[in-house]
Amino acid sequence: MSDKQPEGAGESGEFEQPSVPDDVWERFARDTERDIRSSAPKEPSARARMVTERLRQKDARGVQPEGWRTGPAWREMNGRAARRRRLWAILGVPVAIAVALVAVKPSLLPGDPFGTSSDASSGTPSGGASAAALPAETASPTAAPSSAAPDTPTLDRPFAGSPAERWADGAAAIVVPKATPVGTFTGAQVAAALKQAKTLLVGANLTPGTLRGERPVSALAVLDPKQPRMLDDVNSWLRAPGKKHDPLMLFSRFDPAEVRPAGDVVKVRGRMTFKAGAHGSVGIHMDYTFVYPLVQADQASKTPGAPGATGASAEGAGGGSTEVARTIVRRVLDLELLDPRKYQATPGKLSVIRYDQDLGNTACDVYDGFLHPRFDSAAPTGAPPTGPTTDPYDRSRDIQHSGTETCGTLSRT
Repeated sequence: MSDKQPEGAGESGEFEQPSVPDDVWERFARDTERDIRSSAPKEPSARARMVTERLRQKDARGVQPEGWRTGPAWREMNGRAARRRRLWAILGVPVAIAVALVAVKPSLLPGDPFGTSSDASSGTPSGGASAAALPAETASPTAAPSSAAPDTPTLDRPFAGSPAERWADGAAAIVVPKATPVGTFTGAQVAAALKQAKTLLVGANLTPGTLRGERPVSALAVLDPKQPRMLDDVNSWLRAPGKKHDPLMLFSRFDPAEVRPAGDVVKVRGRMTFKAGAHGSVGIHMDYTFVYPLVQADQASKTPGAPGATGASAEGAGGGSTEVARTIVRRVLDLELLDPRKYQATPGKLSVIRYDQDLGNTACDVYDGFLHPRFDSAAPTGAPPTGPTTDPYDRSRDIQHSGTETCGTLSRT
């Protein structure tokens, strides 16, 4: 385009100079030429032609390139999803196992968040228990324990179907309270007396030798020899048992020719308290229930040297017997620690003020010094029960005996 101004013709037929200034006209000419060049079509480069052709071919096949109006490629998204699935597969198995274990056994969670320790299983206490142990008894119960789920006791679980399955085991269940001074007795003297009281209870009801009918040496060693007639009476009970002098009034004893313990655990529940007694003494009160699981002793275990008379089956499991029966014994004792400066008493020894017992699942009117549990598979021993029905696990009631000392019926064992 020329940058010269066109000449115009005048009225006389000759061109006249236009009225537009020269600088304006030159700027207009430059701008117009630039716009024409920028808008003119250009031949694409070889690379651009290749890319355009490849896109045209994919579009003809219905294939769109990754990221081309489609967002992230599905293969990439599936890859991330697959990685997530693999991660959950790796983590999911142990998580699923953990969830299943907690569902079956909630106590595995720390702190017992579901409150299972009060009435459900947590851990497996010794003796084959499948329920969490109850806390120690600190006051007199107000009602009998609720009924346990019906179940048949076995050698593996001798306390199945019994409230005692949640009780503590043996001597550990006898908790000695913290001692404090009483009257003229120091705290150390009271503590020693409480320890002696536990020794008496353990020696009379838990020591294996005592349970086999042997002399309860450790229990007798606690009693004050200066208490009038007490030791003489106890020794006569042990020498010649009878209705009026029965060692079962103080000791739990079984005939080893008849029964064997079903395992090595006796379940125990109760409490021990103390206070200032009469005449400046220390009064100790104990109220405990003992549950003994037993199996019958067969002929092999009765006869020394007979086939099958050796090993655990003969000694601990009744020589092959599998039926388990339970005998429940509740004992209430009141003891006194007397001041030897005021009374004829042996320092550190205990006097027995009261002894009472409630025997559950033992033969009626048999006074040979042994407890005789009843087994469903065996003929009953002794007279049939004629007294009222009672719950041997009910620790909320006092021990009451009728004037005729009738043998009652148990609501459960």
